[in-house]
Amino acid sequence: MDIREYTDYNDEEIRSLYDSVGWTAYTCDMPALEKGYRNSLLILAAYDNGRLVGIARAVGDGSTIVFIQDILVAPDKQRQGAGTALLKEMLTRYAHVRQIELATDSRPETKAFYKSLGFSEFSEIGCSGFMRYTPTT
Repeated sequence: MDIREYTDYNDEEIRSLYDSVGWTAYTCDMPALEKGYRNSLLILAAYDNGRLVGIARAVGDGSTIVFIQDILVAPDKQRQGAGTALLKEMLTRYAHVRQIELATDSRPETKAFYKSLGFSEFSEIGCSGFMRYTPTT
């Protein structure tokens, strides 16, 4: 597994990866997703034998806050360390930032994954999170 910065946006491989995990809300508007990539702070990619198998994407100011916008791994490569490696590298790159956030589903295994890497639920640190969400059609 090779973790490196993702600098050359490839529409086909990004669409394939997002679709493989069911994140079609992103791929229904590929121009918006590409613009999001181009405006990101950092995108890290996991490659296995030259194939893109995972992505972690950060947005924010890079000094006071970083938001992990996306972290996804191809289904056939999940539970093999790619997600952990991507997130650990992201945390290393932004070790100087006090506030690193992400939003995710509330499945127990997902919560356990992020807690194992030092994240806390907002309620555990006396905070609440809010989101204005507009579903895609």
